[in-house]
Amino acid sequence: MGKFEHNLDVRYYETDQMGIVHHSNYIRYFECGRMAMLDEVGLPMHKIEETGIMLPIISVECRYKFPARLGDRLKIVTWFNELPRARFTVMSEVYNQDGQLLVEGSVSMGFIDSATRRPIRCPKTLSDLFAQYLNQ
Repeated sequence: MGKFEHNLDVRYYETDQMGIVHHSNYIRYFECGRMAMLDEVGLPMHKIEETGIMLPIISVECRYKFPARLGDRLKIVTWFNELPRARFTVMSEVYNQDGQLLVEGSVSMGFIDSATRRPIRCPKTLSDLFAQYLNQ
């Protein structure tokens, strides 16, 4: 199983008056990591959507350990443990520049046909690409 890393700096607008990242931004950080992972796997979101597939979010889980602060350089680590079927779950961890785990969580997505908006199973072509990384 490959783990994917993406780095970003905490931006001023993501913080409160105390310089601490607002809790809602960690979900955005998960998305940044997930999009970077999809790019690296060879499935950027725009290519997935060009095939007529959409990936709506079904659920998000986020466990907060320590706050990120203005000036922190974050490392978002993203991975998946099993091949997508009708749903796809991606795990994420966010670390600061000192290697301290700040947040951990997961995002589950479903697959839907963009024309009908009906649930579908993950197409084999996508599943095969994910399998290459899962087996590493």
